[in-house]
Amino acid sequence: MDSFISKIRNLDAYPKINEDFYSRTLSGGVITVASSIIMTLLFISELRLYLHAVTATKLVVDTSRGETLRINFDITFPSLACSILSVDAMDISGEQHLDIRHDIIKKRIDALGNVIETRKEGIGAPTIDRPLQRHGGRLEHNETYCGSCYGAEGSDDHCCNTCEDVREAYRKKGWALTNPDEIDQCKREGFLEKVKLEEGEGCNMYGFLEVNKVAGNFHFAPGKSFQQSNVHVHDLLTFQKDSYNISHKINRLTYGEYFPGVVNPLDGVTWTQETPHGMYQYFIKVVPTVYTDVSGHTIQSNQFSVTEHFKGADVGRFQSIPGVFFFYDLSPIKVTFTEQHVSFLHFLTNVCAIVGGVFTVSGILDSFIYHGQKAIKKKMELGKFS
Repeated sequence: MDSFISKIRNLDAYPKINEDFYSRTLSGGVITVASSIIMTLLFISELRLYLHAVTATKLVVDTSRGETLRINFDITFPSLACSILSVDAMDISGEQHLDIRHDIIKKRIDALGNVIETRKEGIGAPTIDRPLQRHGGRLEHNETYCGSCYGAEGSDDHCCNTCEDVREAYRKKGWALTNPDEIDQCKREGFLEKVKLEEGEGCNMYGFLEVNKVAGNFHFAPGKSFQQSNVHVHDLLTFQKDSYNISHKINRLTYGEYFPGVVNPLDGVTWTQETPHGMYQYFIKVVPTVYTDVSGHTIQSNQFSVTEHFKGADVGRFQSIPGVFFFYDLSPIKVTFTEQHVSFLHFLTNVCAIVGGVFTVSGILDSFIYHGQKAIKKKMELGKFS
């Protein structure tokens, strides 16, 4: 038994020295204090990393299919009235959403940016005072009102009871409404009077669009849009104006939900128009992003980069539509952010490395200084130091 214990004792890698043989020096004390401070600072830094989550980033191919893309926006047009401003969305699959109104709020604002009125719809409801019937006569007390669509009826029983109904019927036919005063519904509702009343006002539009997850565009432009010979056009003659100022400020534009660390490059961007006509274009590259926090909650969202370009009215053969256009395309690469804590074993390993590394380096430094001092002192005693 004694021999076994003796063999174990011989394996001791940390032999002890009697305290009588210790030699303590000033340089050793300074190095000990300095190394203790360094070890403490490094330990605190490592402890902070252990207590806080770290984010791991990974790039993968986006294999998702059949999903939709939510676009949240809040844009102010200081020189375009709400009554003439509309938003359309379309994509490369051929799907179109024209003059979108659901999930969108319009705020009329004055020249100072103060809110005048908040509403969901465009021109207000009609006040019926013996309106013109579809058959040509005036509405009698015992009749049901059915207004004429002025040749744009979709069926025999199609009625256009408001100015907006007539404009919508014209849009579906691909016709432009050149003079609203010739339309009984528009004249009765005071369509042009309301448009003129809002001259000099601005409009703040905010809400969201739900579109297919394919390349496409959405745009804000004056006038009601329609297809004419497979070309997307806007009915601008209705408003009887020569030019439109599309100056704008993007208060917020996001593709998907917010997640920690996301940067939306167009938030707070302002552009002021200096020429009479033109189209302002934003070309956006959308990057699908998945964010997973430490609790395992996953957020499916997107990031994007953007470039911008102003297109004048007389570029090429066709005159460009005045408006603000957002053309977006999707990246085939998905970014995943995963929050995770450092494991305790990893933390313990780093702490041991800090303590052992600082202790070893300080020991080498102390030994170098101690033996250097001894060598210099010995040479001085022998008179060989010069």
